[in-house]
Amino acid sequence: MIGGIHGKVLHVDLTNGRSWVERPGDDFYLLLVGGRAVVAYLMLRDLPAQTDPLSPDNLLIFAPGVLQGTNLPGAGRHGVGGKSPLTGALASSEVGGWWGHEFKRSGYDALVIRGRAEEPVYLWIRDGVLEVRPAGHLWGQVTAPVQAALRAELGDEHVRVAQIGPAGEKQVRYAALIHDVNRAAGRNGLGALMGSKNLKAVAVRGTLKVPVADRGRVTEVARWLGENYQTTMAWAAKGIGRGTQDGLVNLAYQGGLPTRNFGKAQFSDPDALSGERNYQMFYKDRDTCQGCPVACKQVFEHHDEDPLRQLDPVYGGAEYEAMAALGSCCDVTDNLAVLKANELCNAYGLDAISAGMSVAFVMECFENGVLTPADTGGLDFRWGDGHLLVRAIEMIARREGFGDVMAEGVARMSARLGPRTEEYNLTVKGQELPMHEPRLKAGMGIGYAVAPVGADHMMNMHDTAYMSETEALRRVNTVADQPLAPLSSHVLNEDKMRIFGHEVNWQHFQDCALSCHFYPYSYDHLAAALSGVTGVEQSVQDILTVGARAQTLARLFNLREGLTAADDRLPKRVMRGFTEGPLKGIEITEEAFAFAKRSYYELMGWDPESGVPTAATVRALRLDHLLEMDQAAVHGGTPTGGW
Repeated sequence: MIGGIHGKVLHVDLTNGRSWVERPGDDFYLLLVGGRAVVAYLMLRDLPAQTDPLSPDNLLIFAPGVLQGTNLPGAGRHGVGGKSPLTGALASSEVGGWWGHEFKRSGYDALVIRGRAEEPVYLWIRDGVLEVRPAGHLWGQVTAPVQAALRAELGDEHVRVAQIGPAGEKQVRYAALIHDVNRAAGRNGLGALMGSKNLKAVAVRGTLKVPVADRGRVTEVARWLGENYQTTMAWAAKGIGRGTQDGLVNLAYQGGLPTRNFGKAQFSDPDALSGERNYQMFYKDRDTCQGCPVACKQVFEHHDEDPLRQLDPVYGGAEYEAMAALGSCCDVTDNLAVLKANELCNAYGLDAISAGMSVAFVMECFENGVLTPADTGGLDFRWGDGHLLVRAIEMIARREGFGDVMAEGVARMSARLGPRTEEYNLTVKGQELPMHEPRLKAGMGIGYAVAPVGADHMMNMHDTAYMSETEALRRVNTVADQPLAPLSSHVLNEDKMRIFGHEVNWQHFQDCALSCHFYPYSYDHLAAALSGVTGVEQSVQDILTVGARAQTLARLFNLREGLTAADDRLPKRVMRGFTEGPLKGIEITEEAFAFAKRSYYELMGWDPESGVPTAATVRALRLDHLLEMDQAAVHGGTPTGGW
């Protein structure tokens, strides 16, 4: 058996209480590594086509990778997946913290949950032993009290908890799955999927060692990171930078900060939401993920007689995406209100991006007379109203009043309210856009369109990172040995698409290995780390092929569920040029978009018109072996063929 694994996948059926262990062969781990590739493969193998995402038959999959549990810096992450209640496509979300490391040390490589419990339950997994325990006493509670109660009940302060809040219980379409109280597997509505199973939490504790074949090679990579992160990650390192928050002001001055639902050219007061101001007013401490020296996680605190103006440090603090989605996208300049809204997203279990975009959509509908106070229960959804923002998050999470409508997400609200609102529907495959402006970063826009989970900024490229001598540019020196031309971030051409092809495979690989995207690791670093952990030599091409394999498996799943090339699209609003501001006149033409989309399909080895993976590509990626695996393995424990 290779290093980095226990060789065990735990399956649990909540309907009948049955559990079993599957023992895949080494190729399962070498070809898929973990995360998104494992999720997509198991969904294709085990989930019947056209399954309702909220039915008991849907699978909820926790999938760390080969690197988790090894103490490699940056590997304190894991993946979660299933079929999305928000989009109907593949759900795949990654999250940091400590849960993935702890779960891996409990003796399993992945957890697959199916069925639905009759009453609320939680899972308790400790060193290979599984218990299904009642959770009725936890149902309805927000996340921090639940984590505290579970640690007390289980008698161990080191228990790590993955859980849903009231939003997941109410099956809000974009409910998140919260880990360690302040880390969210936020996108795709995985909290709603977990809630549909009457599953409140998965608590884990592990003391088992994960075998590493060649510790020296792993240590060498870790040593490089330790010697270099304070310079290469100065923007994020504790005592030096303030992390992703500090990107907000710079993007605002470039015109790249989404404002008023991507409808306004420039945010009026970016300094009001800046990391500098947040630190001056609310800074308490910094937090970190397992094995990470960077400590980029914000911890904010504020005391006030009004509970809706307090900040509880247990919930951490907002990063860039939340500050923009709940702030500038709703035109809110009250930074305390934005931080409180983010805290409530962590407490109730909501994706901050989709929550902010849903509020912004309603505000735009209100501005244009599509909605009135008669529709919203007497509430005026005016741009910039911070108090209303906080109230709306609570309403959504509990599906109270008009919050029940907002809990369905932008795409469903738009379908309900009619064609007039299509202009305000900023979604791809039914998922709300993240907080990066495609008119500034055109490659990012293509990434939004083709991402298997709907609009996503992580399995993507940031065009501006390749316009100077950066770590990102050095990663792709085989296809781009010179920076992109100045001011070309909005251009789509062959040079950019070559970078896009490499980098998107790299990002998907990182979501299989579950390495932090913010780390300055090169392709060589993670190829060496994977080789050292497994004991099987992995080249740069091998790891990029893992990314291609993950993308192609996800594509095959989505095609099976009825998605087509027509779903790889961008909202018209973010393709049209602004009439003012720094990005005035910059657009993504239909011709440029069609060229880039076709180029992406060709780079992936998919049919350039339909985006269907060719038979030759499926064979080259060795997916024919994976997909022909004997189905008896699903319930029989050890695979009987295909590997």
